[in-house]
Amino acid sequence: MHLYLGENPRTLYLVTSAHEERSGRPRRVLVFRCAEGNAAQAVVEFLQKDDVDFSNTVRLTSRVVKGCLGLVSVSDEMFLAVITSATEVGNTRPSANKPESVAKIHEVSFYSLTSSTWDDSSLISDGLPSPSYSDSADMVMTRNEAYGQSTPPGPALEHPCLPLTKILSSGSFYYALEPQWDLSSRLSERLARDVNTAKDIGTFDDRFVWNEYIVRSLMDFRDRLDPQEREDLDRCQFIVLVIQGYVGVYTMALPAPPTNGSPTVATLTLTSRLGYKRAGTRFNTRGVDDDGNTANFVETETIFSTDQHCFSYVQVRGSIPLFWEQQGLQTFGQKIQITRPHASQPAFERHFAQLTEEYGSTHAINLLGTKENEAILTSAYDRHIQAARNVFGEDVGITHFDFHNAVRIGGHDSIIRDIRRLENITDNIDRFGFTMCDATSDELITEQKGVFRTNCLDCLDRTNFVQDILSRTMLEQYLILVRREWVSSIPLWSYHREVWAENGDALSRIYAGTGALNTSFTRSGKRTLAGVLSDATKSVSRAYINNFQDKNKQIAIDMFLGNLSNQRPVTIFDPIHDSVRAALDQRISEYSSVKQITIFVGTWNLNGRPPSGESLLPWLFPRSSVPDPDIFVLGFQEIVPLTAQQILQTDPEKRRIWESKIMDTLARRPNKKAEYVMLRTEQLVGTALMVLVRAELTSVIRNVEATSRKTGLRGMSGNKGAVGIRLEYYDTSFCFLTAHLAAGHANVQERNADYWTIVDGLQFLKGKTIDSHDNIIWLADTNYRIDLDNETVRTLALSDLDGLLAADQLKQAVDAGAAFINYDEGPILFAPTYRYDLGTDNYDTSEKMRIPAWTDRVLYRGTQLDLTVYSRAELRSSDHRPVFALFRASVRSINTEKKAALSRLLMENVRSTAPGEKLDEKLAALTFHSGQADLPPPSSDESAWWDGPGHPNGVFPILIPESAIEGRQRSSNPFDSPDDSLASSPSTSDEELYANALSLQTPIAPTQSIPRKPPPPPPPPRTTKPTVTEAG
Repeated sequence: MHLYLGENPRTLYLVTSAHEERSGRPRRVLVFRCAEGNAAQAVVEFLQKDDVDFSNTVRLTSRVVKGCLGLVSVSDEMFLAVITSATEVGNTRPSANKPESVAKIHEVSFYSLTSSTWDDSSLISDGLPSPSYSDSADMVMTRNEAYGQSTPPGPALEHPCLPLTKILSSGSFYYALEPQWDLSSRLSERLARDVNTAKDIGTFDDRFVWNEYIVRSLMDFRDRLDPQEREDLDRCQFIVLVIQGYVGVYTMALPAPPTNGSPTVATLTLTSRLGYKRAGTRFNTRGVDDDGNTANFVETETIFSTDQHCFSYVQVRGSIPLFWEQQGLQTFGQKIQITRPHASQPAFERHFAQLTEEYGSTHAINLLGTKENEAILTSAYDRHIQAARNVFGEDVGITHFDFHNAVRIGGHDSIIRDIRRLENITDNIDRFGFTMCDATSDELITEQKGVFRTNCLDCLDRTNFVQDILSRTMLEQYLILVRREWVSSIPLWSYHREVWAENGDALSRIYAGTGALNTSFTRSGKRTLAGVLSDATKSVSRAYINNFQDKNKQIAIDMFLGNLSNQRPVTIFDPIHDSVRAALDQRISEYSSVKQITIFVGTWNLNGRPPSGESLLPWLFPRSSVPDPDIFVLGFQEIVPLTAQQILQTDPEKRRIWESKIMDTLARRPNKKAEYVMLRTEQLVGTALMVLVRAELTSVIRNVEATSRKTGLRGMSGNKGAVGIRLEYYDTSFCFLTAHLAAGHANVQERNADYWTIVDGLQFLKGKTIDSHDNIIWLADTNYRIDLDNETVRTLALSDLDGLLAADQLKQAVDAGAAFINYDEGPILFAPTYRYDLGTDNYDTSEKMRIPAWTDRVLYRGTQLDLTVYSRAELRSSDHRPVFALFRASVRSINTEKKAALSRLLMENVRSTAPGEKLDEKLAALTFHSGQADLPPPSSDESAWWDGPGHPNGVFPILIPESAIEGRQRSSNPFDSPDDSLASSPSTSDEELYANALSLQTPIAPTQSIPRKPPPPPPPPRTTKPTVTEAG
């Protein structure tokens, strides 16, 4: 097929070639253009080739296009991804009724639907013919000639899709050459499908189709076509589904039976399908996610086929399914952190539930060693497996085998013997079996009943070595049953070693950037000096690539998969589906529910001190009448002394001591009503953040991530900075941040700068920022001071807090828009929290006599947050007093089944027509309106929109419902506050406020201490999203 370009409007045409038409493909065209005014919506048409006028089009590339991968929006432009170079790997199962051939992708190109900036003018000017001339070269017209343009030389711009091009052109992506078979699914799964389903390209294993995000809109478009049109689209092979991993095919001649002199032609195929749902590079993607998907998850299938039978054996590999990661610079010693040690079981069990549902019984083979970090993972893995057996019983098991120790004792040869002697493995080899089918009829004779799940740390070198052994063991068992003499075939096992060595190299290059270690032994069956040197070189290369290059590669992978938080998927214009989507958004209450939760937030500067004998209950549980919170969020500053040694290499032991103290306090508190687990902790030198949740909530709190941002010494030192933890409670997101900003009474600008450094520079995975979240809470030592002299501050702290607040640097910064813009803070009804003499209630009496200040603050933003309490606790272990806030929050849970059912109902309603009514007419009757009055005319020097007859001098009447003022006693003094208002309660004690906090009906709003000039009244509201209604 070929790709052509037309202008006015800019349109791309994917056209079948004459050669393809002669081989039986329909004469069709797939047309793409960008919807007007929307860079994330395309208009797609599937037309007869003869119905399209190509007279003003030109060939956009000299390459023969192999197929389309989908549409992607990058940098506010829309691009069409097409395969421009690929080679056939081979027929994976020649004995099948129809070919099952695979091609490897070598090059993918991205062509813009919105701009000519990225057109390859060198290819366009090659003189490529138009399809109007039956693919002949009778007439040549270049794009520049066609449109009277010239292309002046200029500086080369980097294509926005270059990172995607590098990934997709890496030689690790494959697709099926024939539309009737599914490369993403293993043989037993394909054979179990009925005839119609087996031929449908819309049926695939969604774990392994890597272009699912960018091709989704085209697949939806395909599903909406009539059956005949859909069949034609499939026969044209315009849409291609790809897997990433490895496909190797070897064909060989094996000895024939004595009754026949001709040899048997056999084909050995190895297919590895890399899962995309937790995709990434070695140090950036580890462990499991909350949906049970693991990093570097690969399904590997060995297929051996002859003219009589076909053998299939499936194994899987994947990172240990716990929440663990490796942060910072990684060399040859692994720095491993289990980030959610007490909250991994739900995700762990989801992972094994997926495996047992997909493959049957699952037996894990763990190849980690006894080194400290690997031993920690092994211990946690085993503990979680034993707990999971309460759910899965005998369907889940594990064998631990220290691969490195076995090699040290007996060399690589001993691994083969040792693996085959392990009782758990040999028993499960016999129990699981393999899949075998009749080559002529594709009838299943026997089916594999379980799977081995093998892992090491990276699931590369050691894992590939052991999986090679298991593959050979099972193939030998099959050969003993059908042709015993083939067990000793030298060519067969030579090809088997080669294909597994290539598989190891391919998967290692994807995940770690280099070929696999130990492949010299896999290929030759012996360890050589050249192999040792090669492995050493690969190890050094891995360390460099993984530390310095993989971050950008990870971003590109996330972009391709649609994981970045600021990405918009491309949709295809369809008024029916667009109206349904709009209606779904408006009716969210019908398929979701809202739950009220409580969040305790506390911040405390510890002055580098360990826990004392002082109880933490007055801080964590200030009143016994308050219900136990669902979430505790605790931020600490100076959890370690800010010495040069700690800044260079922070000791986590102090944080662990405080974690233990907090957990002990929660466990031993009187009238305990809930159990808590430490969900996530993170530390940046002296700044630490801890999130604890009720134990029963670990299954509904997901996507927990932590990160940090240094601000000391212009971002190079962690003595100052911030730590963030984000999570999703059902379908509502939260971001918690603790920070320690620049010190010094006069350093207001430095503190403001620190705030913006954190806001701009603190990022979570997949491009998520602080502002990406529904609710944000800062709990920090902000270090903002009070702009009054020491004596005045100390005097007013005893009698007039409002006088101090008027001079509070943070309030002034917020009012001036210099920091914490659009954040709220509760009314401060407590004395300054900094700085005290240790163990006393006296402000600093040292030589420096520091001015008291409210350095420790809680600020928040989010429509679902309702602040009920904001106060401090009287703990004297530090020179700061701890501050706490209690929030009520609304979290939304979306029922996806109800949403899908409502979507179907709305779709049927839109598509249904009354007698005599045509669907086209009904769609034409859909009109858009804003639902709001038109905006007033713009202001000028002579007149302003807010100064008119209805509101002279800009005075707008405020209409208050009578119900809102009934029962209120009117006062002649407009400055008198009602008795029940928040403004009348400065004299209320903290105890009274806290005791009555939960009865408050509205959030506590911040009070404005410095009057500001009121702005002009706002213009009438304007909606940005038109709604769809039916005319008439």
